[in-house]
Amino acid sequence: MTVDEVAASRDFLTAHFGYTQVAAADGFAKLAHDTAGVDLVLLQRGTEVLPVAQRDQRAGGLILAFTVTDLVGHEERLRRAGVPITMPLREEPWGERLFQVTDPNGVVLQLVEWA
Repeated sequence: MTVDEVAASRDFLTAHFGYTQVAAADGFAKLAHDTAGVDLVLLQRGTEVLPVAQRDQRAGGLILAFTVTDLVGHEERLRRAGVPITMPLREEPWGERLFQVTDPNGVVLQLVEWA
């Protein structure tokens, strides 16, 4: 994900979502999670390692969805930590329960539990 401030997204994901930083350099961080099957790579917007056409892009329109158990518990934990809930907890007609938070770079993280 290309973001304006790598440290802000890294700190948000490590503090609130259990990720750990496994590699880093100037304008770069790779995050891993013990129970997730996907690592996250954060790149500083404008970094020269990106192709010219991608350098100014942001992770806009992206929603990182995490399937969890105890959705209500996660929502309460994040609220207590002062994380703004940017889409309140709701249940969709097809049985999906979810809520969203947004990191300091505008990346939307959605927590989902199937009813």
